[in-house]
Amino acid sequence: MKAFTADKIFTGKEWLSGYSVLVLNDEIADVVATASLPGSVENQSWKDACIAPAFIDLQIYGAAERLLAVYPDEKTLQALAAYCFSSGTAYCLPTLATNEIKVFLQAIDAVKTYWQHGGKGVLGLHLEGPWISKEKRGAHVESLIHSPAVDEVRSLLEYGKGVIKMITLAPEICSPEIIELILSYNIIISAGHSNAGYQQAIKSFEQGVTLVTHLYNAMSGLHHREAGLTGAAFDHSSVMASIIADGYHVAWPAIRIAKKIMGERLFAITDAVTTTAQGYYRHYPAGEKFEAAGILSGSSLTMSKALKNLVKHAGIQWEEAIRMCTVYPAAALKQKNIGCIEKGCKANFVVMKNELDVLELLRFAAE
Repeated sequence: MKAFTADKIFTGKEWLSGYSVLVLNDEIADVVATASLPGSVENQSWKDACIAPAFIDLQIYGAAERLLAVYPDEKTLQALAAYCFSSGTAYCLPTLATNEIKVFLQAIDAVKTYWQHGGKGVLGLHLEGPWISKEKRGAHVESLIHSPAVDEVRSLLEYGKGVIKMITLAPEICSPEIIELILSYNIIISAGHSNAGYQQAIKSFEQGVTLVTHLYNAMSGLHHREAGLTGAAFDHSSVMASIIADGYHVAWPAIRIAKKIMGERLFAITDAVTTTAQGYYRHYPAGEKFEAAGILSGSSLTMSKALKNLVKHAGIQWEEAIRMCTVYPAAALKQKNIGCIEKGCKANFVVMKNELDVLELLRFAAE
């Protein structure tokens, strides 16, 4: 057993002073008063710093010029995980935008291989498309977008059992039967890249769609005569939504407004891509964002940068901003033992200076 101590600990629920985190193997054994630590326990401590839960990113496409859609292999997952680890993110959900089914299958194989070789931090896959709206496709490839057939969906889900964790789709092009089939595999469905009207969106929520992908972006907006998917997300009390806090995808006042309405139902993602000149998605840097064929196609965010932006530019309190990067994405993925610092949680946390700058990520648990 080992102890970790800082001036303050933020558990995800509250601040603690004069406490230490006890870790045994890959689990938090307890959070105890530092004064009560036995002398035999090794204690690593930091001055002028705080300990907080490690970040969780549920939408990231690649890193280090290895886009998962172009290089659907173990090496890409290693690069992506390293990118996340370097900025305090212990868990991620590698994401594939609309593509050929064979690419999805290769990525599924890559995740299985990564896990078999002891790879940490990758929770599974997030498939964003191809069952989305052509009208709200954004940078997605139009020729690959289509309404799904039952056999196509079942075949993909069978192959991706245990690996596919989330699917973003447009409810208006997916029948209730398709949605029911996906849910039967315990996969989380997020509505996104959708032109659904308010009533159609609410209907999908009532059927079991629990998330909305990158709020405001690539969806029917809030209008005073048609509230759209954005309004439905605001109005439905149990649906959560991700948001990209880079200042380009969404204006800071819009983030602040969404936060006031949605509260703990809003969480941060990076939507991070990487430079690539191959495949369907040829992302190139355009300042602090990425574009593909002149269309905004992704961010250059890390979760630590998203946290800073939420605090400095969107005016969100630090405690709530950290929850948007930890507690809430864990809840969105229905994971109860990550994104927290308490007995029984997986032992992954960040050490931060001035509550915003990541000094170190401490990782003990794979998932």
